[in-house]
Amino acid sequence: MTTAPTHRRRARRGEGDRLREEILDAAERLLIERGSEEAVSIRAIADAVGVTPPSIYLHFADKDELFVAVCEERFDQLARLSTEAAAGATDPLDEIRRRGEAYIRFGLDNPEQYRVLFLGTNVNAVTVDEMAKWACLSDLIDVIRRAMHDGLITGDDPLLVANGLWAAVHGLVALLINNPQFPWGPIDRLVDHILTTQFAGLAPRP
Repeated sequence: MTTAPTHRRRARRGEGDRLREEILDAAERLLIERGSEEAVSIRAIADAVGVTPPSIYLHFADKDELFVAVCEERFDQLARLSTEAAAGATDPLDEIRRRGEAYIRFGLDNPEQYRVLFLGTNVNAVTVDEMAKWACLSDLIDVIRRAMHDGLITGDDPLLVANGLWAAVHGLVALLINNPQFPWGPIDRLVDHILTTQFAGLAPRP
């Protein structure tokens, strides 16, 4: 679908932040409409906002930086959703499961943004610290540490366990996004199976 260009007057002093948000909104809209970052050009974004392409570069160094910013705003919602999901947990183990379910649901609800940040080729625009933040790694490590303290899971390395759990949920989201036609069966049952088997491997031995 082609977005018709609009015409925009020159921004007044102090309107730069608003223009930046309009650029982000237009870029995300086109990303969802066209299905991939590669299908969206800087010119198409500029036309959608009603500015010239050089105006985009006043706010973003390049296309990679622009799309990382688009997705970062969306991933800010994941941190909130994960916290909300954890609020109803009965113990640290239940909290880990709830956070995992929230992560998977968010990834499947936002496949294009997820693909840009975790499955794309713009690695130079993403730092390790940013990726860990978007994966809600610090929250996961914290609840794993509490679960270990309570004797709910084995091990003495919360980072190792967190990375293993993230690899499981991230791998599932990536496969579901990239291979939607595969005979997965009911997704809810698959998610429950993945999380249950992960916890089984971490459970204390008799």
